[in-house]
Amino acid sequence: MPNKTAKTAAKATASKTTASKVAPKTLQKPPLQKTPVQKAPVQKTTAAPKAAAKPAAAATKPVVAAKPVVPAPRVEEKKVLTQRQGFKTHEFVVYPAHGVGQILAIEEQEIAGAKLELFVINFIKDKMTLRVPTAKVANVGMRKLSDPALVKKALETLKGRARVKRTMWSRRAQEYEAKINSGDIVAIAEVVRDLYRSDSQPEQSYSERQLYEAALDRLSREIAVVQHSTEAEAVKEIEGQLAKSPRRGAKAEAGAEGEAGEAEGDETEEAEGDATVADEAA
Repeated sequence: MPNKTAKTAAKATASKTTASKVAPKTLQKPPLQKTPVQKAPVQKTTAAPKAAAKPAAAATKPVVAAKPVVPAPRVEEKKVLTQRQGFKTHEFVVYPAHGVGQILAIEEQEIAGAKLELFVINFIKDKMTLRVPTAKVANVGMRKLSDPALVKKALETLKGRARVKRTMWSRRAQEYEAKINSGDIVAIAEVVRDLYRSDSQPEQSYSERQLYEAALDRLSREIAVVQHSTEAEAVKEIEGQLAKSPRRGAKAEAGAEGEAGEAEGDETEEAEGDATVADEAA
């Protein structure tokens, strides 16, 4: 019996010692479990100021009212016209009242509520720009450049004999102006031929000189454009053809014609006076 009690006492002490050894280990575990629990509040405290700062920053920004969106105005595209009535842009044409010009563009304009198509014609030498309705081309007599065969015919006309009518100068001047403004290259060549004066002939009067230079300018411009040469070269060619024509070489005859021309003024006044008297008598 004493041995059993001693064994039980030894077992009891041994169990206490093992319990004492296990107890510290079990007591050391809770601190390890508490450490991750303590990190959670730290994260909350750091995130809380950021969340609170955002509304504060948003509250400080001024509220701007949204602007109404205005649609951009529609721009109507203009039609680019390049050809009308058989005429094209950048083409040289003959306008009877002004001579040779170049079509710069064909544009549309609204005049008195109606839309019109216009040829924009530039006359470089005259420093003038003219706008002609495309529908009025036939009425104004605008035409294309003469072909080389017609230009050759005009140059042949210059070699012919001058035809001067025995009428008053005022009537002849009107006829010459009508031929110049007709736009007919052959008719213009006839004016140049009839008004030309060689060195052996008396000088032209002021009105004759004006008409001669106007006709020579119209003729030389068209010949230069058709032959792709300069106006100076065209004038030389014209004068060369005029030199071949049979002229009134006798100075006596030329002087007689000059005296007759000076007397035409008096005859004109007398004829006009007689005409008025006849009208009144009728």
